[in-house]
Amino acid sequence: MGESPIRKLFGIAHDPSIISFAGGHPAPELFDTEGLSRAFSHVIDANGGRALQYGPTDGEPEMREAAAKRLAEQGVPTSPANVLITSGSQQGLGLLSQTLFNPGDIVLVENPTYMSALQAFALQGVEFRALLSDEGGVIPEALDTAIRYWKPKAVYLIPTFQNPTGVTMPWSRRTAIADVIAAHDVWLIEDDPYSELRFTDEVLPPIVSDPRLDDRSFLANSLSKVLAPGLRVGWLRGPEEVLERVGVAKQGSALQTSTVDQLAAVHYLEHTDLESRLVTVRAEYASRMNTMVDELAEILPPGSVLTKPAGGMFVWARLPEGFDTSELVYRAIELGTIFVPGAPFYVEEPDERTMRFSFVSHGSETIAQGLRRMAPLFA
Repeated sequence: MGESPIRKLFGIAHDPSIISFAGGHPAPELFDTEGLSRAFSHVIDANGGRALQYGPTDGEPEMREAAAKRLAEQGVPTSPANVLITSGSQQGLGLLSQTLFNPGDIVLVENPTYMSALQAFALQGVEFRALLSDEGGVIPEALDTAIRYWKPKAVYLIPTFQNPTGVTMPWSRRTAIADVIAAHDVWLIEDDPYSELRFTDEVLPPIVSDPRLDDRSFLANSLSKVLAPGLRVGWLRGPEEVLERVGVAKQGSALQTSTVDQLAAVHYLEHTDLESRLVTVRAEYASRMNTMVDELAEILPPGSVLTKPAGGMFVWARLPEGFDTSELVYRAIELGTIFVPGAPFYVEEPDERTMRFSFVSHGSETIAQGLRRMAPLFA
C-alpha cells in the first residue's frame, strides 16, 4: 500500500482559496490555547529539567494514570499497568502491527474503513478480509462466520462514529460482537478516537469494556480530537504482558513520547473541566454537521444516499450509478473545493460512487459556500 490518497489531496488543497472537506482537522478556533499555554508554562516553570529530558518508553507515570482514569470514566476499568502512552493513536496502531502481525496474517476489517490503519497493518504484510456490515455496523453472525473460515490474527473495528461512514454500532450489537470475540482465539483492536464528539446524550462504552475480552483486546485512543492534534499524546489499553512487547517495538522505533507534552496534558486534565469545554465543541460540530447534510441534500443528484452521524467528524455519501468520485474530485478542485473519494477506504469491491466529507474544519457559512461551489459537478 502506497501513499495515502488523502495526503496527496492535502498537497493539492494547500491553496488557501480552496475550501477543503478532505481531512479530519479539528477546528483550531475551538482549541483551548490559553489553557494549554498555562499548562505548558507551569510544567516548564515548575519542573523544566524533567519536562525537557528523556522519559520512560511506556509513558510518564502521571500520564498513564490520567489515561487509565479517563478510560474508567468511559466505562472501561483500567489499571495504569494496562496503559502504554503513544505519540497519538496512529503510532499505537503501528506499534500493535509490528508486535502482533507477521506477513500473511489475516486481519478482518469493516469495508470501508480508516485507510491509515490499513497502511499501518499493510507494512507488516498482512492480508485484509472485509466484514459484512449494515446500518448498525458489523453483523455479528458474519463476523463469527469470517473468523471460523479465515482464522484471522485480529479484528479491527471503529464502532463509534466510524471513519469514513459515521456509523455507530448500537449497544446490543456491541454485546453480540463481544460474544463472538470471546468465543474465539483472535485479537480485537478497537479504535476509539471520536466517541467523545457525540451530539446526543447517549454514551456507548467500547466493546472492550466487556471483561471477557481483557486478555484479547486493545483500545486505541488519544487527545487529538478532544484537545488538539498537535499535542501528540495517545494511548493503548491492553494486556500488560503484550504491552511490554509493544514497548520494545516503540523503544526501537521512537524511543519515547514527548515528555513535555505528556506532563502538560496531565496538568491540563487535572486543572481543567474538559467535559464542560466539550459541550461547546459538540454543539458547534453538530451545527456544522447539520449544515453540511442540509446543503448536500440540495446539491447531490436524485438517488444519492447520505449518512447523518450522531457524532464524530464525517459525512458519507453515495451517488447514483454512473458517477465516479475519483474523477469528480479533480473537477471539484477546479471549482475551489475538495472532498475525499470513497474508493481508497475499501479493501474489497470499492464503491466508486462514494465520497467522504469532513464537517469540523470550517464554520457553517464556509461549509455552505464550499458545497455550493461543488453544485455544478452534479448539475
